[in-house]
Amino acid sequence: MYVILAACQKAPTILALRRDPRLQKVPPFLSVLCVIVGVVWLLLLPLNQYSRQTYISENALLPGQVHTYFGGSEQSIFNAYKHEVQALAGKEQDEISTKIGDIFRSSGLKVARQKYDYKAAGIEFSGENVYSILHAPRGDATEAIVLVAAWRNMDGELNQSGVALVLTLARYFKRWSLWSKDIIFLITSDSKAGPQAWVDAYHDAHTSPSVAPLPLKSGALQGVVVVDNPLNHRFESLHIAYDGINGQLPNLDLFNTAVSIASGQMGIGVSLQRMWKHGDTYRERLQTMLRGMASQGLGHASGPHSSFIPYHVDAITLQAVGDGWQDEMAMGRCVESTFRSLNNLLEHFHQSFFFYLLMQANRFVSIGTYLPSAMLVAGSFTIMAIALWVQSGRPPTPRITLPETSKKGAEPEVEVIKKDGMIAIVPREDLTILERQLFLPLTFVLGVHFLGVIPLYLFNNTNRANLPQLLLLFAVANLVLPSVLSTFLFRYAPPTDQQRLLIKCFSLLLLGMFLATLATLNFSLAFFIGILSFPLSFLGVPSPSSAHNSYSKTIISNLVLHSLSPPVVFIAVCYFLGIDVRQVLVEAAFGWRVWGLWTQVVVWCIWWPAWLVGTVFVSPSS
Repeated sequence: MYVILAACQKAPTILALRRDPRLQKVPPFLSVLCVIVGVVWLLLLPLNQYSRQTYISENALLPGQVHTYFGGSEQSIFNAYKHEVQALAGKEQDEISTKIGDIFRSSGLKVARQKYDYKAAGIEFSGENVYSILHAPRGDATEAIVLVAAWRNMDGELNQSGVALVLTLARYFKRWSLWSKDIIFLITSDSKAGPQAWVDAYHDAHTSPSVAPLPLKSGALQGVVVVDNPLNHRFESLHIAYDGINGQLPNLDLFNTAVSIASGQMGIGVSLQRMWKHGDTYRERLQTMLRGMASQGLGHASGPHSSFIPYHVDAITLQAVGDGWQDEMAMGRCVESTFRSLNNLLEHFHQSFFFYLLMQANRFVSIGTYLPSAMLVAGSFTIMAIALWVQSGRPPTPRITLPETSKKGAEPEVEVIKKDGMIAIVPREDLTILERQLFLPLTFVLGVHFLGVIPLYLFNNTNRANLPQLLLLFAVANLVLPSVLSTFLFRYAPPTDQQRLLIKCFSLLLLGMFLATLATLNFSLAFFIGILSFPLSFLGVPSPSSAHNSYSKTIISNLVLHSLSPPVVFIAVCYFLGIDVRQVLVEAAFGWRVWGLWTQVVVWCIWWPAWLVGTVFVSPSS
């Protein structure tokens, strides 16, 4: 007996520690630690120790190594074309397309037109694209680069100088015999639907008859540069837009090439994410990075270039901003030098990064540096899910041997464990594992996730005039929906304590799994949803004492969770930023129909169901 006790003191087994109350308290603290470390990790990225200077990986680009000749007499041609564009303002689309086509033909280029007609949120988005192709004198029509100007930019302004510059460059490029890739000059009716219709048709992925096929094509697209200059005066600097649909980004080499040419060769200032003045301080770096993350998380188009990126065509938009001394010829020389660099490419962009965060025009962090922050946030949900899974396998109430029982002669049931020459005596109840009833928890969690299809359909198929009312109605319905589900669940299929734990376990497990996967595709969206969903790990977690929770605790939990519901967060953000709710909902519906935006899928089929499951167990009826 003394030998057994000595062995027990020397080598307590892991099984004997399963009921240690200290171990049961570790997962919540570990989950909080993961989130804190993830947030701190992100805040450290703007520091010099964790970010690095941008550089060109593809040596063949040779940015800024050629002399540009655009200027001189081209200024007069540009002014003439600009007057033509201004004269066409307010004219019918057919007249505009005809005139642009005639200008392209006068430069000796082949011209084609394409009509499109989209419908979203009860609004019709129609127009006509005009484009021409300059066949490379030294190429075989297997590769092409694209120069784009939208008739109206993302703000709805007439892109008068941008369109005139593309027309001038088309005439100018035609005189050169150095091109080894075809050059496509594209004028779209708008900045959202037009580029998408054209690139869809170019890759034969368009939907007929709403989008017409392209009668004229070239080779594989290697790069796209969009010119956006609605100004009628000289500009101060270039603003480079690079965000693509669903958070996709162009190859960093293309961005670095444009920055190197503009700031290095031409002496033009470069800004990004609407940070017009950047002092390269920590605060400004962090602000630029967070703006980029917000744009990436929304997944919407930031310019005509965004429609090309899902097709693995690297694209950027050059926007003239400010009032300075740079003229249109300087912008034209930037485009010329950029196209000369793209003309040098021997293969598709692949050397540099496709996943990165920019915090200044010359500073970035790559995916290997920033990804752990989102993974830590996603991992916090998985840790709590594992803890709930272990807890669900334990007996509901541990049996304690009372002194009176021993006096009556009843001895507690024990089990002797022998391992590696050591012996331990463990109460049999510590080795007991309950059989888990999985059908109800799995059915409930999956059913709630499928409920997300309802708001997904409604918000993408409702008329524009009714969208704000629908959002308000859905926000109000969210106040009572958890109580309705809770009443339905506890009345018709009352779950046991174990099943309640498993419902919460599966919900957190799915949330952590989805966010970890999403972080590799759209880091920003995964990080933001993870932070907003963090309270779900701690509020609404069933426990043996949940029936005795105070009324005040229930009220506070409900207030916290309802203030973090997707509709409330959306309305609060729009109010804080001064954005029209209707316009955002219309753009989301347009993105779903035209761009293939899947931000709504993440919100309504991942975030909202996880929130709903968590709120069900803090409703008064539970």
